[in-house]
Parts: sequence; structure tokens; C-alpha cells
Amino acid sequence: MRYVSTRGRAPVLGFDDVLLAGLATDGGLYVPEAWPRFGATEIAALARLSYPALAAKIIAPFVAGSVLERELPALLTKAYSTFNHTAVAPLVQLDANDWLVELFHGPTLAFKDYALQVVGLMFERVIAARGGRMTIVGATSGDTGSAAIEACRGRANIDVFILHPAGRTSEVQRRQMTTVDAANVHNIAIAGTFDDCQDLVKAMFADLKLRQELNLSAVNSINWARIMAQIVYYFWSAVQVGAPHRPVAFAVPTGNFGNVFAGYGASRMGLPVAKFVVGSNSNDILTRYFETAAMTTEGVAPTLSPSMDIQVSSNFERLLFEAYDRDAAAVTRLMEQFKQSGRYTVADSAHRAIAGQFVGRRLDDVGTKRTMADIYAATGLLIDPHTAVGLHAGRAAGLDPDIARLTLATAHPAKFPDAVIAATGVRPELPPQLADLFNRTERFTPLANDLDALKRFVRERITP
Repeated sequence: MRYVSTRGRAPVLGFDDVLLAGLATDGGLYVPEAWPRFGATEIAALARLSYPALAAKIIAPFVAGSVLERELPALLTKAYSTFNHTAVAPLVQLDANDWLVELFHGPTLAFKDYALQVVGLMFERVIAARGGRMTIVGATSGDTGSAAIEACRGRANIDVFILHPAGRTSEVQRRQMTTVDAANVHNIAIAGTFDDCQDLVKAMFADLKLRQELNLSAVNSINWARIMAQIVYYFWSAVQVGAPHRPVAFAVPTGNFGNVFAGYGASRMGLPVAKFVVGSNSNDILTRYFETAAMTTEGVAPTLSPSMDIQVSSNFERLLFEAYDRDAAAVTRLMEQFKQSGRYTVADSAHRAIAGQFVGRRLDDVGTKRTMADIYAATGLLIDPHTAVGLHAGRAAGLDPDIARLTLATAHPAKFPDAVIAATGVRPELPPQLADLFNRTERFTPLANDLDALKRFVRERITP
């Protein structure tokens, strides 16, 4: 399998190089040169497999030619062995055609674990095969950071630097990052928003000399390996409810667009999906796009669902590349317009292609609390605010009621106790492995939103 950049000016690479590169050297994002395809019979047969075995089937074409190819099943079994549910990603039925896909049974209680536990092992194996060390730099709006740290903590050949927006994550999210006592882990609190953190990371990757000097790689969903591993739970959940012989739709609370793009990837691989419903909070750049065909940034307002407090959805570039029939020059022009003016408009034909598969719905904090309260009253289930946004979006999208609607429950409610208490009056309990989280010592460094300061910080702390 070979990979190409969405901007068309970076080298075509194999999987191992794409894994370690993260962002393409031309600023674009890597996607497969061609999407692997599964027929209806192959997809139906997936229903008989365990989650790790299904993951091996889905991921195998993407790592063809990699040093990981032969050991992939064992690697995936190891990656999911620490998850605290035997099904790994269980489904909970809310109504006849309404399901939650619980993606919070990993070590950090969020959907990011489903990819990053895999990616951490892949990093270690590929680096070991090549020798040397690597430096991972990532930005997080809350969950990616803790999942990446958990996946890479203590690994002998990796240094990890995670940027989070100071004061803009939940306390549980922050402490899951900052209480990890590992010499190779460095937490940085940036004075700014998630978009500021993301811009700093992209700027470090754009400095090709620095990138080579530090052997930089990324754990954000700009890294193709993250998307690849997330495709798995779309196939997994769909076949549990009867796909491919029954139509399904997915409702996905969305910020950076990586999670829902993984669903799009599953559809390109043959999974029949009637619609992807993108749930936005008050920071609704994606919903505004679906309504107007224009991507336009506005200010970021803090909400009860901080992982979605974003105005630059980086992975949308991958969807544009597909919607423009892989015209890298057209994508580059749009990205340059966005960088200069904070706005671009998608051509009619490309927008029609996108709107045929995606629809957006928004929900403010008042509505988020109401949805959380309604679900608790009706079912006794506590859900986190991000899941509430996704659930509302799916129900508000006007889909055919005969379609099985799968809402991705992206975080455990205990990651957002204040929001859950405000909505339901009930405090969600942390699982036993995190019961002492608030007694652990925090370790992080505040930094200004300053690229030079960040570069100095990383250089001073990497392991020689």
C-alpha cells in the first residue's frame, strides 16, 4: 500500500514512512493511493469475529509491505488486551433503531484509545526496526493527549510532548495527562485555544530542518494511522446490527473531523452507510459549512463539550481531496485561501458530493444538558456532553426511521463530572484504575503561544 498527500507535492510513501512522518512535507495529509474494497459477503462474515480479529482484517490492506504486516494480529490482540470490556466496543440499544457505540472502555476512557493503543505499539516496532529515536509532538483538546501519553509512556525510543489549551479541558482530562510520572512524557499548557495548539504543532512540522533534527512524528488525527485504526469500529458496530444487509447511519460528535472521516473511509471500503450526521456544539463551523458550502472561522467559545471547541477541522482536507476527485492543486488553493482569510467556498459539484453523505446539526450547552437529562430519565444511562451532542444530532437529522442509527459515545461520563452533575444531579464514578486521580501530583509547564519558545522547550528536553 502506498500513500499520497492531499496537496500533491510530497513523496509517495509506504505505510511505515507515513506512520513516522505524520504530516506530509508539503503540509498536506496522507491518504491511501487507492481504497481497499470489501464485498458484501466479506463484510457480513466480520460479524463472527472478535474486535481484535476484525481489526486485523480491516487494517491488513493498509499495512501491506510494512514490517508490521506479519505480526499485525498479535499486535492488535496486545493493544486491546487492556480494555475493560470483553466486547472492546459494546453497543447499547436505546430504542428499536437507536444505538450507542460505547467507545470509552480503553485505559483513558475515550475513543482515542481505540487508535492510539495500536499506534503506540506500531511506533515502537517500526522505530526498533530502523534504530534511533523519535519525538512525538501533539495537540489535544482533551482526549488525544491522555490517550497518546498512555500509549507511549515509558517507551525507550520515544519522547512525547503534548500541548493542551490552558484552562480549556475538563479537570479529569487535564489530570489524566499531567499526573503520568514518566521521564519521556512532557505536558505543556499553552495560553490559547486548541486551534492555537494545533497551529504550533503544524508550524513545527513545517520547519523541515527541525523536523529532521528531532525526528518528529504526530499522534493527532493528521497521522493516517489514527484514521486507519478508527475505521475498525465503524465496521464492527455496523455488522453487529445487521450490515451490510440492513442500512445504517452514524451520528458522530465532531471537532477535528478525524473520527467521522474514518467512517467515510469505511464507506469507501464497501460498508453501506446511508448518512453521516456530524454533531457540533456552539463552535459550529462544520454545521455552518454543510448549510452554506462555505468554511468560515469564527471565535472559539468554551462549552460543556471542550473536545469540540474547535474552528479548524484539519481532517476535512482529506474529504475535500476526495470530493474534488483527488485534485491536489484545487485542495492546495483552498487551504491557502483558508490560511490567508479564514474562509473558502467549495465548488458546487464537490459540495453536492459531500452533502450527499453528510449532514450537520448543532446543539448549545442548554440543549446538551437537556439531552443528558432526558437520556438519564428515560434509560438510567449517564452520557458525557460530547455523546449528548452526537445523539441529539442523529435524532434531529430527519433520517428514515427504519435505518439503524449508531451514535458514537466518545467518552466516559466520569471525564466530565461537572457537566453530568449539572444535567442530571448524579456524580459519575471514575473506574477503579482512576479512583485516586485527584490525589496524584500534576506535572506540566505553562508556555505562551510562541513557536520559538516551544521549539526551545522541546530541544532542551529530548533524550539524546
